[in-house]
Amino acid sequence: MKTALLIKEIYLEGFRNLGNIIVKKYFKAFAWFSFIMYAMVLYAFIFRVFTGFAFD
Repeated sequence: MKTALLIKEIYLEGFRNLGNIIVKKYFKAFAWFSFIMYAMVLYAFIFRVFTGFAFD
């Protein structure tokens, strides 16, 4: 739980001092998009590992 709160605080601090609302919304959307893409990569890798895919 402590780690989740730390990640949340880092996320909020990263967007706190951005001035332009358009830039702020763009970077928030990009951060979520990047997180989702990273989660998909992890899912695909774990799926391949558990199904016995040969990484040759």
